[in-house]
This record gives sequence, C-alpha cells and structure tokens, in this order.
Amino acid sequence: MPNRRDVLFGGAAIAAAATTGLPKAIAQQTKRPEITALQEGYVGQYQGGVYLLPATDETVQWGWFNNAEPPRARIKSGDTVLMETMMASQNQILPGVSIEQITKLRVDHPGRGPHTVTGPIFVEGAAPGDTLKIRINRIVPRPYGANWNLPGNLKLGQFPGKFPEPQVKHFFLDTKRRVTQFLPGIELPVRPFPGILGVARAESGQYSTVPPGPFGGNLDCREMVEGTTVYLPVFVDGALLWSGDSHAVQGNGEINLTAIETAFSELNITVNVLKRRQLSWPRIESATHWITMGYDRDLNRAIEIMEEETLKFLAEWKGMSTSEARQFMLSFGDCQVAEVVNQLKGVYCMLPKNPTTKLAPRPTADTTNNFVTYATNADAMEAMNLAAMKIIERIQEIKGLSALNAYALASLAMDTRIGRLEPGAKNIHCLMPKSLWVKG
Repeated sequence: MPNRRDVLFGGAAIAAAATTGLPKAIAQQTKRPEITALQEGYVGQYQGGVYLLPATDETVQWGWFNNAEPPRARIKSGDTVLMETMMASQNQILPGVSIEQITKLRVDHPGRGPHTVTGPIFVEGAAPGDTLKIRINRIVPRPYGANWNLPGNLKLGQFPGKFPEPQVKHFFLDTKRRVTQFLPGIELPVRPFPGILGVARAESGQYSTVPPGPFGGNLDCREMVEGTTVYLPVFVDGALLWSGDSHAVQGNGEINLTAIETAFSELNITVNVLKRRQLSWPRIESATHWITMGYDRDLNRAIEIMEEETLKFLAEWKGMSTSEARQFMLSFGDCQVAEVVNQLKGVYCMLPKNPTTKLAPRPTADTTNNFVTYATNADAMEAMNLAAMKIIERIQEIKGLSALNAYALASLAMDTRIGRLEPGAKNIHCLMPKSLWVKG
C-alpha cells in the first residue's frame, strides 16, 4: 500500500502534469514560482486558481513555529487557499481517546504546544513592514471534537488547584443545526474559528505554539469566524502563514485550557498583501465591527495595550483626537476577554462601524437572557478569577452540575466582559447564556 507521502506527491505530479497539458498561452501564464516548487515536490497543489493544502505528516508541525521551516505552498497576493488542519498532538486526540492518553501526550512532549499547525505558506511579495489581510471565507469542521481538563499537578488551566481531577468530554458536532450537546438538556452553539492564525516572528529558532504575540498565533479570539478578516503584521519575507488549534466552540477566557478542540476539513482563506501598512498588533474586521487587541503576561497590561491600540486605530479610522477616541471607546467599545491560559493573556475591543446607541452598562445581576456574576479589583486578573469562580459555583448550585462539568461549561460558553475602565478598579462581568438549557 502506498504511504501518504507517495499519494500526496502523486497528486502533486498529476497537478503538474495537468499544467503541462494546457494550451501554450495559458501555460505561459502559469510559469510561477509555486508551480516550479510543486514540480519539485512541494505538497501544496495549485488547481483552478485555488491552492489545496492538505493536513498530512508532511505539511504540519506539532507544537512549534520556526521561520526556517520550508514553505508547504507558495501563493501570490489575492490567492485563495483551502487548508486542512489536524486534531491536537498530530491527530492523536480523536473520539474515544482517554484522559490518561491525552495527559501522557502532554507530559511526554515538554516544551512544545499541544497544537498541530498546517503550513507555513509563503506569500510572494510580503516583506517586513507589510500587513497580511486574511479573509476567512468558509470553515468546515470535522463532525467531532473534545474538551479536557488536565490533572491539577500539571498546573495548567486557570484553576488547577480547585479542579485537580482530570476529565475529557468528547462531542459530536451537529453541523446542520450548528449545535453540540454538552449534557442532556444543554446545547452549545457551534461557531468554529481558528484558535491559531499566525505568521513567523522575526526571531530565528523554534518557538512553542502556546503563547500568542504581535505575530498572531494562539490568539484564541472567538470572533475570528467565517466572514471575518484578520490583519497580521509581517516580520519576515514571505510572511510564512500557519493555522491550527481549530475550535468548534469556545468561551471567553477558555479557562480550563481547552475549547471544543476539533480539526477543519476546510479552512478557506483569501490572502492579500497590504504594502507598507505596518501594524503593531493583529486586528480583526467583521461586517459590523472593527476589533482591536492586546496580549501580555499581565492582564492589566494587556488591557492597556488594547486601549493603546484602540485609540491609535480610532485616530487612523476616524481622525479622532486622543480624548475623542477615548470617549468613543467608553461609549461604544464592547471590550471582552479572549483567553487567560496561554501564558500571555488576551483581550479585545469590538468597535461598531455604524454606532447608534451607546453601550448599555454591564449587568451586575441576572438578566432575562443570562446568569451574571461580577467582581471589582485593582488587579484585573484577580477580578477575572473572582467573577469566573462565582459563575462556576452558581451553575453548580442552580443547575446541579458537577464541579468539573461546571468548569468545562464555563470554558466553552462563558461570556466575559470588561466593565468600565477606571483608574485603580478593574470590573469583570461573567455571563452564562440561559439559552444553553433547552427543553426535551
């Protein structure tokens, strides 16, 4: 039986042969570096104006980025790529895998992330000082995924001391209804997005996929769904673009360390190079909002970076003064927590393109639609911890969930909002949608 590499290179040879059979005029148009690269054995295939990049042992790396990694495909600005991604630990976390096996995979491979990333993709013409504009056209997840809590002695997740028992929950994703069952009577909306979408950093060497940064990477921002556009600064020639850590469902904070981790049968993206458009941090654009971001080991500093990025963006976008931009952010900016478990903690602010009414005050008690907890503290991380633990304990009490299930549900469904930004007081509000509990 041929191995996967033979099959892939066989497919590449077919694609190359198809190129040689084109009429002369068309063949001349296709004399591009990536076609030569394809003929020389690159795995990415160019077919009909679209690149196909499968997730195989030849096209993925497990747990690290390296800007010396040879590209698995070469594209031009404006090209579209159909990527596949793998499950965590190079496709070893599949339905039915035990928590003991998942723990062993983490313990036996220290220093690297658990993520499997596909790439890198070399984007012709991209150079330091440019920006990649990545439109997410379509996402097709596999019909399964998993969420797990590792043993407390590994000190992973936000509350390893309070939830030391390991657990894995496997999920079937109903992609037609776009829901998955957490427990009987509890359904989570399936809203897939790439947990990792990033380019190579400027520094040479091998780096874990866990911490995000200005290069993007493990942003875990659940707003990066189908239809949005992600802007990433470029640090090396060709940018070198990866994706992985594919998520089907994730709450703000991702507090038990994992989302519903899945893989994508298709991540369809269109990539453009914006020349001499330098960014300090990634940005996201949806049909209705611009989204600015901030990441740091200190959540307080992450919030400060997000504020700085927001004020800078509003000055560029609307020509606002610093005071005008600050007032716009206070009036309309919906600021939230992306994640707090990836060494660097992340926050983001959603800025409406067409603001009409000012943002309502954050709730401090249950509403018609949400269970609500909140906390105020000079330290944002302490406020986050207090508010998150309150919501976990409330769900246990009100809905009779076990401690581990309440923790997992918060990791998958909690909506974490940053309250009014005041000197010396950080307000964090945690919401749990009541709509998760369904009849029947």
